[in-house]
Amino acid sequence: MITYPPCKINIGLNIINKRTDGYHNIESVFYPIPFFDILEINVATAFSFSSSGLPIHGDKKNNLVVQAYEILKTKYNIGPVKIHLHKRIPMGAGLGGGSADAAHTITMLNQLFDLKLSTSLMETIALSLGSDCPFFIEDRAKFVTGRGESMTPSPIDLKGYYLYLINPGVHVSTKAAYAAINYAPNPDKLEVAIQVEDWKNKVYNQFELPIFKLHPSIRKIKETLYNMGAVYASMSGTGSTVYGLFKTEPKLLELYNFEKIRLL
Repeated sequence: MITYPPCKINIGLNIINKRTDGYHNIESVFYPIPFFDILEINVATAFSFSSSGLPIHGDKKNNLVVQAYEILKTKYNIGPVKIHLHKRIPMGAGLGGGSADAAHTITMLNQLFDLKLSTSLMETIALSLGSDCPFFIEDRAKFVTGRGESMTPSPIDLKGYYLYLINPGVHVSTKAAYAAINYAPNPDKLEVAIQVEDWKNKVYNQFELPIFKLHPSIRKIKETLYNMGAVYASMSGTGSTVYGLFKTEPKLLELYNFEKIRLL
């Protein structure tokens, strides 16, 4: 069985406060985009996990895909599987690729072993793996609050836009990003049910200010996208990926490696 976990961009990201459990309350719109990893899972006689594509550092047992399998194995006594992950979405990039891989592992195992788990139960299991994970159970645009567990459908539709994703290869630590955040409330409550062309001066990612200070090259990418004619540009999540939305296809960028996606 093969699936294609997508990534997401954040349209606005407000950090409300730090919770007593150590997590943070946020508000953001998560929007799935068609830039994928490739995940294959098959029933096997013994468990195995392998990967290709972009290198995945660290012990395999700490990979979210493996952890998702171990949770379902413990809860539902499922059998061994062979898992292969082809990694295309960069890590530490604010795109949620690892979270998507974990969520799709849950949905695939649910199908493979006919567990008949509800969407809400799979989202609860996914939340135990990470705050972004529940979103990828359904892969639909959603307004997200709390630590990521509260989701409502969003009317945002970016069909017809050209999306440019630029990743400068800088790994931004989520922990360091939260440590640098200023908890002063954003005077503009996140409201993105408006024209995309109005977002530039109303929809912000609060991580940009501290991350741009740490990594001026990321700020330069955002400026470049606006200079190219983007109707909206923003850093996604805690970075380092920056995206730009264009009404018409812009000229090719020469200074950066990028992914160009027509949102259909």
